[in-house]
Amino acid sequence: MPPGISKRIKTLSVSRPIIYGNTAKKMGEIKPPNAPAEHTHLWTIFVRGPNNEDISYYVKKVVFKLHDTYNNPTRIIEAPPFELTETGWGEFDINVKIYFHDEANEKNLNFYHRLRLHPYEAGQSKDDEISSIFFDEVVFNEPNESFFKILMTKPGNLLPSNKSDKVIFSQQLEREELDRINAGILEVDKQIDELKKSFNEKITQKQEK
Repeated sequence: MPPGISKRIKTLSVSRPIIYGNTAKKMGEIKPPNAPAEHTHLWTIFVRGPNNEDISYYVKKVVFKLHDTYNNPTRIIEAPPFELTETGWGEFDINVKIYFHDEANEKNLNFYHRLRLHPYEAGQSKDDEISSIFFDEVVFNEPNESFFKILMTKPGNLLPSNKSDKVIFSQQLEREELDRINAGILEVDKQIDELKKSFNEKITQKQEK
């Protein structure tokens, strides 16, 4: 065990909810200074609590690795809000790395987010703000005692019960999504049963011939 790192708490897991993703808006004739002429959108990528809570008590920094065509494509954000605003014209994968405070003695969390600039839904205007946002949980398995104390300074961010215009994720939305998944599973099972029945009928007809 490295010096200064306390022992880990066996059989204990602590989770912290986060949301990550990007928003984007098509720019008009007025563009930010130094924005290349071919850039059409202003976008922001971020990592934060589901209700915009400050997560800096356990997150040390967030590193966003942009497309290599950007100047200084590796952007390091060391203070909240952990977000980055840029301009662009195309969609690409952004590598996101979340680093935890040294007391955690935890590996960084590494994943990719596909930058979304254009509407995918029918009827959505090209001038509307685009959102591509995901909910996840950071799970610390057997955290050490020092980091556990840090995590417990803020016992956790609970999702609000009901959805509203200001709520991106809620327990209600979670239940609705589970209902849609379960309904989809039932529909798939139904179609499988119908296909099996049709297949068996065709086999029977061939055998009778």
